[in-house]
Amino acid sequence: MALWVFGYGSLLWDPCFQADRQQRATITGYARSFCMSSIHHRGTEAQPGLVLALDETSHGRCDGIAMRVCKGTENTALSNLRARELVSSAYLEKDVEVMLADGKTISALVYVIDKQHRQYMANITLERQAQIIASAVGGRGRNSEYLFKTASHLKNLGVDDPSMDWLVQRVRELSP
Repeated sequence: MALWVFGYGSLLWDPCFQADRQQRATITGYARSFCMSSIHHRGTEAQPGLVLALDETSHGRCDGIAMRVCKGTENTALSNLRARELVSSAYLEKDVEVMLADGKTISALVYVIDKQHRQYMANITLERQAQIIASAVGGRGRNSEYLFKTASHLKNLGVDDPSMDWLVQRVRELSP
């Protein structure tokens, strides 16, 4: 059985595994948002950043990429993903039904926010998100870099996200 992974944030531009196939895809029941405090990769305990997570919601929809892990590398890919995505246990690892652009449905591994975790940050205004993202830096670099790269890859996919566009503009205004 092939291992598919659904990317909606940094996995779009830094998947940490090799894929032999990728295709634009959509999941329902989840919404992409900057709802996870980042205390390792894009911020610190003293100055947390914000990263994207999938927030479960009945009316949610998220466009991203489904990537099929190269055959024979599934265990390594899973190990790399878990080391990166589960570093603080704020994400939950789930298998979710994903609709590929060609109309096929597959099951894919996806990381969603644990709403009970202390890093879950619900209902932060866009302005506050921009302020946090503009100033935070973590072990993998500036939080603003994460935003800019993700927004660029979403645009290249043809994904329209007005909130992301607003954040990019506002963070550029706030950045030193």
